[in-house]
Parts: sequence; C-alpha cells; structure tokens
Amino acid sequence: MPILQKCTQLPKEAADPQWVTVDADGQIVGRLATGIAMVLMGKHKPSYTPHVDNGDYVVVTNVERVAFGGKKMEHESIANFSKKWLQKEYDRYSGYPGGRTVESAERLHARKPEMILHEAVRRMLPKNKLGRQMIKKLKLVVGPDHGHQAQQPGEFPGYLMPSRTR
Repeated sequence: MPILQKCTQLPKEAADPQWVTVDADGQIVGRLATGIAMVLMGKHKPSYTPHVDNGDYVVVTNVERVAFGGKKMEHESIANFSKKWLQKEYDRYSGYPGGRTVESAERLHARKPEMILHEAVRRMLPKNKLGRQMIKKLKLVVGPDHGHQAQQPGEFPGYLMPSRTR
C-alpha cells in the first residue's frame, strides 16, 4: 500500500506576492499573455491554490511594441505590424441600445496601446471576483521605463517566456 502524502492548502494570509518585470518588445500578444496570466494566478509556484490569490505582480514595459502573428506589413506608426492588426476586432458596449462599438486592433493601438495586452490577459484569468483581483496586479507601461523600482522587481520566469520568433 502506497504512503499518502498530506496535501496543504495555502491560506490567503500566507501569500507572499513578488514583483517581476517583462519586456514586451516584439513578443506575440497571445503567447506573452499566457505566461503573464500564469504568473498572475500563481500557477508557477509550488504553493498554488485555486481559491487563493497567490500570484505575483507583473510589470510589462514596451507594451506599444507587441506583435500579432501573420504576414508582416509596413506601417508608419506601429512597429511589428502585420495583416492581423487589421483583422483583429475589439468590442465595447456602453449599456445602451445600439451602444456596441467595434474597432480594429490598429485603431485601438492608436487610442490606447496598453489595452491590447490587457484584454488578452484579462480573458485568460478566471471570470469571478478572484480574476478581477488578479488583473489589478498587472501594470502595463508604454515605453521602457516604469515607476516600480522601489518594489525591486525580479526577472520574469524564463520558462514562461515565449521564444522570440521575429
């Protein structure tokens, strides 16, 4: 008869969030978002507990330089532009009849470049109170400099980083 090991669940008071930073320059949106979602949920830690917010804070720099897959094209203001920037659509709803707004990734990037990565990560998190709490730990920064040096952020886990294909 095998010896059973005791499983422990992490209480929410024992969660010790760390700060990590990642550079999004040239990274594919979906592949980067899966790694970020794993860190926000805490699945990269051995003490992962599904009902406890055990994840880390993630600071993402250069969010305006993310890429989509697809055939590369030239664009005057977007680096790493591809055909998918024109095909990908984002919906908003104001709550009023006829208040649905659809815009392409290209137009959303011109208006709010950090929303592309934010929406990709948000949709990969749990759809409950815990997921809304986790998304608050995501800090997106346009440009290479961020204001979170006081937290002494570490490096993003290398095994969760997507390989650069571009």
